[in-house]
Amino acid sequence: MEVAVTQHVRVSDVFARIPEAGPLEAPLGISQTGPTATWLEEFTSDAERGVHTGFWRCDPGVSEWNFDGMGEVIHVLRGRMVVTENGGEPVELGPGDVASFPDGWRGTWDISEPLEKFYVML
Repeated sequence: MEVAVTQHVRVSDVFARIPEAGPLEAPLGISQTGPTATWLEEFTSDAERGVHTGFWRCDPGVSEWNFDGMGEVIHVLRGRMVVTENGGEPVELGPGDVASFPDGWRGTWDISEPLEKFYVML
């Protein structure tokens, strides 16, 4: 059985066309260091199955995250951050790293360099 690619995008093209950024805000991330510029471009969405994918960029800053009702898997494309689950140890993530934030994960993201990621929310 042959499976065809239904959507394709060159990652460099996505980040090259970034429009004006918006502020990081709830329901997921809440900035702890003042206004933090973010940008998002959805790639695919299947609301019936609760799966969403896309590209995200965020300026440096510290934010609180609360994954209630949905988890996220990320692939860091550029930048660096330290994620710390409440009660857990800090984990540094950089280009090429993949991380999973399961439903119920709570903690902080400390972004030290502008971060670009591909995400899958489920």
